[in-house]
Amino acid sequence: MILPSVKVLIGAVTAAIVLGAAGVTAYFAFFDGPKPRYETQAALRSALPVMAAAELQARGHPLSGPLTCTDLPGWNKHKLRVRCSGTTAARKPVQVIGAVEHAAAREYFTILIDGRPLVQNAPCLGADCRAGG
Repeated sequence: MILPSVKVLIGAVTAAIVLGAAGVTAYFAFFDGPKPRYETQAALRSALPVMAAAELQARGHPLSGPLTCTDLPGWNKHKLRVRCSGTTAARKPVQVIGAVEHAAAREYFTILIDGRPLVQNAPCLGADCRAGG
């Protein structure tokens, strides 16, 4: 026969284990899930010209000079938006658009050369793709 105080103790320990396991699961599900590579607008604005130049070079469209990047209207800390522009060595205009959606932990990149898409909504560019992006 189990004493009532032992039953209460066993119940309390069991409840603590169940609640602890639920807490750990919730932490990993909500706080430690996938995260985008670029946490801030400044980080995306800084990385995008380098990534895009590497992608363009790899696809046979080297740039004539560095890309110039600006923040797109409507960006906020949860939805990052950057546009870069420049010219290829063949004197064709280039536009690069980078977007990061923090809620979905997704990144999107598009490159246009002379108004035509070279890359559309790619999840990575340049070295980020080779690094497993």
